[in-house]
Amino acid sequence: MRESAKRAKGSTVLYATLKAFHLLAVIVWVGGMAFMLFCLRPAARVLEPPARIALMHAAIRRFLAVVAVAIAVIFVCGAAMVAIAWSAASRAGLRFNMPLDWYVMFAVFFVMLAVFVHIRAVVFGRLDAALREQRWADGASALGAIRWEVSANLVLGVFVTVLVRLGGTA
Repeated sequence: MRESAKRAKGSTVLYATLKAFHLLAVIVWVGGMAFMLFCLRPAARVLEPPARIALMHAAIRRFLAVVAVAIAVIFVCGAAMVAIAWSAASRAGLRFNMPLDWYVMFAVFFVMLAVFVHIRAVVFGRLDAALREQRWADGASALGAIRWEVSANLVLGVFVTVLVRLGGTA
């Protein structure tokens, strides 16, 4: 097997592996948001405010940690896939033109990242303080803010997933 054919096969396998990890991380993030909004949150309503806020705080704290890892995987794998596509075009003597849906994916990713950072750095801090100080109304308010921001991110995540699937280039 020629060296260039081996390199192409290796790039294809690497690209497919990166794409699989990228997709799995997206599933964790988007699926986790859907679970939190549509399953955990409604089920927690049967609890009294102190128990509900403590449960949601613990679940959200864990979810934010998992999503932080998923975000890193999404970014690293996405950047690596773009680099592989750019390198392949360059080796073939072609100019690399990133598809429009990739640009949209990058833009939506950074908007979703900003929302995540706001939840983690600001709103979750308010929830944490409310729980520590047993201010249940403030805790419920923080949970409401988190719900709205997670809802926005879920809509964005579903949008970009559908766009990429319909675009067919990613």
